[in-house]
Amino acid sequence: MKALFLNCSLKASNEASHTSALLTEAAEWFKRENVETEELRIADYHILPGMEPDMGNGDEWPKIMKKVLHAEILIVGTPIWIGEKSSISTLVMERLSASSGETNDKGQGIYYNKVAGAVVTGNEDGAKQSAKSLLYGLQHIGFTVPPNVDAYWVGEAGPGPSYMDTNKDNEFTKENTKKMAYNLVHFANMLKEHPIPTKGNT
Repeated sequence: MKALFLNCSLKASNEASHTSALLTEAAEWFKRENVETEELRIADYHILPGMEPDMGNGDEWPKIMKKVLHAEILIVGTPIWIGEKSSISTLVMERLSASSGETNDKGQGIYYNKVAGAVVTGNEDGAKQSAKSLLYGLQHIGFTVPPNVDAYWVGEAGPGPSYMDTNKDNEFTKENTKKMAYNLVHFANMLKEHPIPTKGNT
């Protein structure tokens, strides 16, 4: 089984990312369940806005989409800016949506029998708003969203330290990161053994 992390930080991979740090914490729980993980820093890729699976002109989204289709578990990670998910995460959701009309070999939506979650970091409020937007969008285009699959960390009100500036020992964040990983793996296994029926879903 494979879990793919799409890190929608505004920073390229040559810069430290607080979102990546929390995704790394999540990866440790997946490894305990023998789930392979891969993190892609979306800012490293040339991805064009638009609602086509391939926008041409050097668009690298098709490379990412191949990995999405190969994974049973998808986690979209985002920082918070101005109380909202990042602009890159919006771009990712739009490009995922662009393929939602495609079907699998059973005639169902292309994301059926895949599960999804969200990881959010920021030194200001907006974690639940960001997760809500991501999780609603993911289930709307066909992913299964199990319970408690949003893990987040935010600082105190106002500008201040970010996730990596702390001891990363917030009990709420640690517990929810663990719960997210185990619930995603559990539901991914359930759907592998008992896929969504085609009746009414083709």
